[in-house]
Amino acid sequence: MKTVDDYIAQFPEDTQRALNQVRKVIISTCPEAAESISYGMPAYKLTEKPLVYFAGYKNHIGLYATPTGHDAFKEALAQYKQGKGSVQWRLTAPMPLALIQQIVLFRIKNIKNPK
Repeated sequence: MKTVDDYIAQFPEDTQRALNQVRKVIISTCPEAAESISYGMPAYKLTEKPLVYFAGYKNHIGLYATPTGHDAFKEALAQYKQGKGSVQWRLTAPMPLALIQQIVLFRIKNIKNPK
C-alpha cells in the first residue's frame, strides 16, 4: 500500500465512504499535515510528529490519536468501543465527524504547544 487512495480503494463502498469522511475531516482541519501510510494505515503528521491515524475494518473504523487524544476525550469516547490507544466507530452508525474534528484540533494544539 503506497497511498491513502490505494488503502481506501481496497474496502467495500460503505467502508470507503466512512474512511473518506474521516480523511476529509482530518485534511480540512489540518491542511498542513503530511499524509502517508504508516503501520499499514493512513497516517498524518504535523511537524514530523504523529497527529492521528485511522484504519478500516470489516465492521468499524478505528481512530488512533495517541499519545494524548484519547485521554483528553475520555468522556466523549466512553460510549464507543476502545482499545489501547484506539477508538472504534461502527460502520452501521454515522461517523462522529464533529468529535473527530475536536480530537484533531486538540492534537494540533498538543503538538504545537507541548506542555
